[in-house]
Amino acid sequence: MMRLNRRRICCFVIFIYCLFSFYASYNVFFKPKSVSRLHRVVNRKDKNSNGITLSLKLEEQQGDFQSSKSEKEEWNPWEEEDKIEKKVLEQKRERNLNVFKKLVALNEPRELKVHIWGKAAIGLYLWQHVLEGSLEPTDPSAQWREGTLHAGSILFSFFTGPAVAPGHISLSADCVVLVLNGREEGKVAYATKWLQYAETLIQTQKLHHVAVVLLGSEQCDNEWIQPYLRRQGGFVDLLFLVYDSAWVNEEDIFQWPLGVATYRGFPVVKDTSLMLHSPRPHMCNFLGTVYKDSSRETLLEFLKQNGLEKLCLTAARKTWIPQESSESMKNYQEALLQSDLTLCPVGVNTECYRIYEACSYGSVPVVEDVLTPGNCGNSSSSYSAPLQLLKSMGAPFIFVKNWKELPAIFEKEKLVSLEEKVQRRKNLIDWYKQFKTQMKENFINILRNSFI
Repeated sequence: MMRLNRRRICCFVIFIYCLFSFYASYNVFFKPKSVSRLHRVVNRKDKNSNGITLSLKLEEQQGDFQSSKSEKEEWNPWEEEDKIEKKVLEQKRERNLNVFKKLVALNEPRELKVHIWGKAAIGLYLWQHVLEGSLEPTDPSAQWREGTLHAGSILFSFFTGPAVAPGHISLSADCVVLVLNGREEGKVAYATKWLQYAETLIQTQKLHHVAVVLLGSEQCDNEWIQPYLRRQGGFVDLLFLVYDSAWVNEEDIFQWPLGVATYRGFPVVKDTSLMLHSPRPHMCNFLGTVYKDSSRETLLEFLKQNGLEKLCLTAARKTWIPQESSESMKNYQEALLQSDLTLCPVGVNTECYRIYEACSYGSVPVVEDVLTPGNCGNSSSSYSAPLQLLKSMGAPFIFVKNWKELPAIFEKEKLVSLEEKVQRRKNLIDWYKQFKTQMKENFINILRNSFI
């Protein structure tokens, strides 16, 4: 019985082996060759387009696949489809990358090209002292001077000199800052010609934006420029105005500092080490024009009557002159450099060049804090006139309402040690540097926010 069971098992195994052998032989030698899915797609496409099948070609490729199968242990029947899908994905990624690059380029701040046409001396204060730009040629008497500088996303080009005239400037920017003088009737007439020229450029679409830096009237009588302002139907987008005008609103009209007397050649002071640590021979100084019945006349008389004249270096002249000689300019700068205090009585306006020039040499301005006759006063954005711009920036000055306060100031000054004076000079010079830096940043930000 046991032998019979073993025999049956052996027969069954032999039967299974023979059956598998026949099945394998059939697959190898007799089964019809199959066409891959990719080849069926190609066949269908070609039949629809050309009416011709690629059967022979596909059979040859199938033969190649069969031979390659014998050479390789693994074979991917969807290799062609994978390649096509990979290529499609790469193309999609490339398209998405290009779209992303375009979006980034659109969001990046574009460079704004701005021309500054300096047709008033305060243009040099803006360019050289505030923006810290250079000019070529360096000779201040040259007929044409120009310079360029990058400030953030703005490329500035500055032009000044007698030869800079309407129609003679190659306009390579769509924004212009006009620096004009409007102090008196003759200056207003000249400034008006430049405004009319700018208006023509706007009308012909050669220019798109205009800002004006204006040395206004010392009595703040600037009504002549109102029709040119955009808020009044004109084309001037922004106005930077010198002196405490009530027009200042911090929206399209901004207060601008008077600065130093560049028309007299006052320099950019860089070497502040001179007389910074040493005792200064004079307690105070005042060199300037003394107008009849003015506060300046009162000051000098007060110094003389109270025996304070010997403490200060003073030099008065009765007539204002536009230019200094090399000798008088040297004497003035030395007076600032050799004095701890600089007396700044009001002239036609409270704000004067002397305030900024004293800061350049670390000589503390003693400022007469009173409003002068005229229309200057508090604006809608500030209530600290006069000198509201300087006060808002924390100017470390000595403010007086009356020169009768001077003896008390002098007595207090006698008690200040040299060490304290040195630190005070450093603080004043640092403040003035920061003031100019802040004005630069404000100017650039206002232009960028308005023009871009």
